[in-house]
Amino acid sequence: MKGVLVSVEIDATTVAVGDQVMIGGQGFTVHDMAAAGSGRKRLLFTTGETFTMQRTTVLWAARRVDPRVGSRRR
Repeated sequence: MKGVLVSVEIDATTVAVGDQVMIGGQGFTVHDMAAAGSGRKRLLFTTGETFTMQRTTVLWAARRVDPRVGSRRR
C-alpha cells in the first residue's frame, strides 16, 4: 500500500476501513464496519475482534494517505 502514515483524530462518523487504532495499548486495523443505530458503528478488526464505537467516542488512529493525491491548494 502506498502513502505515508499520519495521525488523525477519529469518531464514529470519520472512522475508515484501514485505520489503525490503539485500544487498551493494543493496535488494531479496521477491516470492516457497520452502522449500529443512534450514531454508533460496530468495527470489525483484521484479528476478528469487534468494537462498538459510540457516537461520542474519540480515538487517535494512524491512516495511510498518498500525499500526491488529493485536493490542490487554491
